[in-house]
Amino acid sequence: MPCYRCGARQVDPVRGHSPWRRGVKSDEQVLVCPGCQASADWTADLDKCRQCGSVHLVRRLGEVECRDCGMTVVPDEPGSLSVGPARPATARAPGLSEEVALALERVLGRGAAR
Repeated sequence: MPCYRCGARQVDPVRGHSPWRRGVKSDEQVLVCPGCQASADWTADLDKCRQCGSVHLVRRLGEVECRDCGMTVVPDEPGSLSVGPARPATARAPGLSEEVALALERVLGRGAAR
């Protein structure tokens, strides 16, 4: 999954703590690269917890959980967690399916199954 702000892709992680941060935007989990975290406003457009206002949210199994206060929400519509107006759904990374198809073709030596 690429950084939702700049599109940078993660490389194979080293052992230990990852410098990438997770967040939720428009009720979808996103990653933020270390470079984008250096900007002062990197949390401005992430969804916030309705209870404590934190941006330390994770999405799993259809729920969004606040890592600070523990509140869990099942989003019923896009933007239901954020404070303020709903935002459009996050777009998928362009070209990812094409990159995967080319990698499969390169590794398997034949065209990808369709």
